[in-house]
Amino acid sequence: MAAFIEHTRDALELGQDQVVTITRDGVEVTGFDGSPAEGTRYHVDWDLSAAEKDGHDWFMRKEIFEQPSSVAAALLGRHTEDGRLQLDEMRIEDSELREIDRIIVVGCGTAAYAGQVAKYAIEHWTRIPVEVELAHEFRYRDPILTRKTLVVAISQSGETADTLMAIRHARAQQSKVLAICNTNGATIPRESDAVIYTHAGPEIGVASTKGFLTQMVACYLLGLYLAQVRRAMFGDEIASVVRDLEQLPAQVTRVLDNAGQVYDLAEDLLGSKAVLFLGRHAGYPVAMEGALKLKELAYMHAEGFAAGELKHGPIALIEPGLPVFCVVPPRGRDQLHGKMISAIQEIRARGARTIVLAEEGDPAAGDYADTLIELPKVPTLMQPLVAVLPLQLFACELATKMGHDVDQPRNLAKSVTVE
Repeated sequence: MAAFIEHTRDALELGQDQVVTITRDGVEVTGFDGSPAEGTRYHVDWDLSAAEKDGHDWFMRKEIFEQPSSVAAALLGRHTEDGRLQLDEMRIEDSELREIDRIIVVGCGTAAYAGQVAKYAIEHWTRIPVEVELAHEFRYRDPILTRKTLVVAISQSGETADTLMAIRHARAQQSKVLAICNTNGATIPRESDAVIYTHAGPEIGVASTKGFLTQMVACYLLGLYLAQVRRAMFGDEIASVVRDLEQLPAQVTRVLDNAGQVYDLAEDLLGSKAVLFLGRHAGYPVAMEGALKLKELAYMHAEGFAAGELKHGPIALIEPGLPVFCVVPPRGRDQLHGKMISAIQEIRARGARTIVLAEEGDPAAGDYADTLIELPKVPTLMQPLVAVLPLQLFACELATKMGHDVDQPRNLAKSVTVE
């Protein structure tokens, strides 16, 4: 759509196995056999500036700095003043949602990491077991699916082939499918029972940034909606979490305002051969997402680990000078904060360069950090939305300094439409 909005805002959505013929006089849609067919017309409401860099060197950098407004847009109109959720795209009956006994989230790459973050929140709020699967592995392992299984498909483009095949398999087994997508009228939402659009606006950079944040927001909205329908949380509890979500655009802005510190770090680490990322709880998927961004853009060896796994193998990789990003959980969370600090001490004692991301005012984190990146104080389940920002900025800036094409990394495409 970004390619044509300069010329027209009117679009035509085609179904499967349809052919469109465009002439000076009009548009004709037929089936492959020539039989008459109809497409669905819709209006693209993007501003032309959405397809321009707006003074930034890369679309990706522009999209990173659009995240406060993207998160706000993802939340807009989703709830009443008292915090009660109202998801217009939820076309699954409440009675059916009350019977759900298992949720399977499917996605690829960044979308799968968004799902892994969502697992912590949805299970915590609803007490429904949640599994997260790579879409390209899902149907090949003969998964157990029933009418009481909800499959949540996350795809920025809505055209990811592996994810599309996964939901078709799920629906054939009579499971309900809900899509989380950024593209109106895409195939995956069309073939799903319900959809939550993320409303992030066009994401042109291949490496997803605002797509990741808004996918997490959509997953949180789904979790809270399920908790509301199933009465797993009191209304005032849901309203409190909604208020926390509404604070996120301002918190995201605060982190982005300190981008200069991350850019200086990228300059300092130019020439590094490898970078590791550590996290615990919801910070673990953030660590994997940070590593993915560096692989995509800087073409570097980068790995994200659960910090508790260090002594089960990965600590052997630690050597003097190795940069290690450490995502520290907020204080007071099931002793995880102390355990993460202990892991940082272990790797620093072996010569690693520790880059610590921790909430502001955390004295222990500062004591063991070679570089401390402070994050706003947010609830534990909200921390991934602020913790991932410095990792996005770092990958973008490091790749820029290395002379790479940040928007079009080698060998990658924005939407993977083949299996």
